Amino acid sequence: MIEALLGWLVATFLLGPMQAQMAEQLAGARAPAAVVRQVTECGAAAAPVLLDRAAADPWWAVGTTFRVWIGALRPEAVLAEAAPACGPAMQAARPYLAGG
Repeated sequence: MIEALLGWLVATFLLGPMQAQMAEQLAGARAPAAVVRQVTECGAAAAPVLLDRAAADPWWAVGTTFRVWIGALRPEAVLAEAAPACGPAMQAARPYLAGG
């Protein structure tokens, strides 16, 4: 029960906003469709890892969410850390992301 609630919180307040922010920035910067697709796939691949980490360390989840919301932590950094295979996709997206 608590894990389901935590999963919902992480998906709602961390994953969803991160993915929406990156998708908006990529669309606004007219990033190639291939880059957008790679970033979207990486977000999906990172979701279970982030949920597992949040379940194991709720304070990490709270701190990470807060830091992303205030802009102290870039969403792509969270995804790249959670799913190291996303590194190339994040690198390709960097020129299109604000502050990249």
